[in-house]
Amino acid sequence: MRAASLREGRIEVREVPDPKPGPGQILVRTCACAICASDLHFMDHPEAILQNDTGMQRYDPHADIVMGHEYVAEIVDYGPDTDRKWKTGTRVSSVPVLIGKDGPKIIGYNPEVPGGFGEYFLMTEAITQVVPTDLPSELMCIADAMAVGWYYVRRANVQPSEIPLVIGCGAIGLSVIAALKRRGIGPILAADFVENRRQTALTMGADMVIDPAEISPFRRWKEVAYGDPDKARDLWSAVTARGCVVFECVGMPGVLDSIIKSCERDTRIFSAGGAPEGDHIHTMIAKNKGLNIQFGGGPSMPDWNEAFQEVANGRLDVSPMLGRIVSLAEMPQAINDARDARGPARIVLDPRK
Repeated sequence: MRAASLREGRIEVREVPDPKPGPGQILVRTCACAICASDLHFMDHPEAILQNDTGMQRYDPHADIVMGHEYVAEIVDYGPDTDRKWKTGTRVSSVPVLIGKDGPKIIGYNPEVPGGFGEYFLMTEAITQVVPTDLPSELMCIADAMAVGWYYVRRANVQPSEIPLVIGCGAIGLSVIAALKRRGIGPILAADFVENRRQTALTMGADMVIDPAEISPFRRWKEVAYGDPDKARDLWSAVTARGCVVFECVGMPGVLDSIIKSCERDTRIFSAGGAPEGDHIHTMIAKNKGLNIQFGGGPSMPDWNEAFQEVANGRLDVSPMLGRIVSLAEMPQAINDARDARGPARIVLDPRK
């Protein structure tokens, strides 16, 4: 099959072996697969993968790795020990995990488990979900990114006395904003240096957007929470009356530490970004402020399924996040374009083009 394959640190369109379904697996043909920032992190920071001891990811610079974990595909064939629940051509998606004889592995992050950047890949029948709508595949595949926001917002359990602040309005920040809005939580504040990302954040449900080049997001948060940020700083009762819940969705070194230094006492921080090359934070400042920091995790299966159904049923419109749709031949350039913060939240591959 043809695939946009990572090898020797570069993405090139190559011929790679067709995957063969094992027990409990389905062979599928890619309809659409989005480029995620995690794909870029995998390419650019293989040392982080080499330090991963879960066995679910594996990096080999000399092997073909076909990435792509935000996908919609159509059923081609079944492996042994499957129930053959759906007919050929049925559109499906799933949490990007393939269960094999060596245990679960993340689809697109192993040489032996290709993902949606190729013409074909494998899925696990037991966790496969049928696409229950005629919504285009290039929109449905974005549901995987939305599941991340569903996970963090569920874990945050934002209370009526708390005001959320989203730092970074890429795809994950937008998914957090959408999940907060869907649950009726607000006002939602969102910060990003890029104008078009701030505008997309408003479209996805943010009540107020902030350009950090003009004003500190934390000063603006205090203005919203108390009306007078200077007064809030002076009065202990005012500071403890409203709580700040920060969602860090940038994933660059220094961002989490800047949040720790700038946020209010007792802030709860959910680090959805996380710098893949590692980071340094001032733990004593975090201790003195009584901060609560949740690193990564998720999304769980229920989070993924709920976000998938929200998109499928039209209750969650992800069209503002979609940029252009590219062919396999265009993928090397599209990968580079995905690095541009001024671009769309998602560029989507259709290998049938």
